[in-house]
Amino acid sequence: RNVMRKGDVVLDLGCMPGSWLQVASERIGHKGEVWGIDLKDTTPNDLPSNVHVLCGDAAHLIEAGLPIDKRFNAILSDMMPNTTGSRETDHFRSVGVCELAMWLAPRWLKPRGNLVMKLLEGSEMPRLLKDAKAVFAKVKPFKPDASRSESTEIFIVAHGFKGNAIDPRTDPIPAAGPPETPAGW
Repeated sequence: RNVMRKGDVVLDLGCMPGSWLQVASERIGHKGEVWGIDLKDTTPNDLPSNVHVLCGDAAHLIEAGLPIDKRFNAILSDMMPNTTGSRETDHFRSVGVCELAMWLAPRWLKPRGNLVMKLLEGSEMPRLLKDAKAVFAKVKPFKPDASRSESTEIFIVAHGFKGNAIDPRTDPIPAAGPPETPAGW
């Protein structure tokens, strides 16, 4: 829905098995570019020449080989953590992945860029929508017609990034885990 246009540069987070890479490549045409990253190194053989795939952690795009000066018209996050079978746990874990995509937006999106994130519906969805509305002009949840009715999988589609750009070299992702113990403790 108007997330990508001819000639755009697109980043696909969690790009394997590669279907969104192919869809994005078709939509943006030969003058556009698609970059994908996934933890799994399983690059399909038949990708178009305007598609580049990196193996690595989306939280560390530079280390995975993404050019530092690259900026995107759209970021597609099809990332999903391994599920546990607990609806609530899986929801919160999917929120964490969406928060990573939101964290990446000011570092890699062009002004007025778009973001699409996959989420498992649950109690934190309203907060995530509110957070997205703070930095995007238009934000809507979207459930594809092909989704099974019992599935909680939904996409958040955010158009028109209006936040401030952040240099990814000077603002690395915070380390996971507890804070460091202060000196003298």
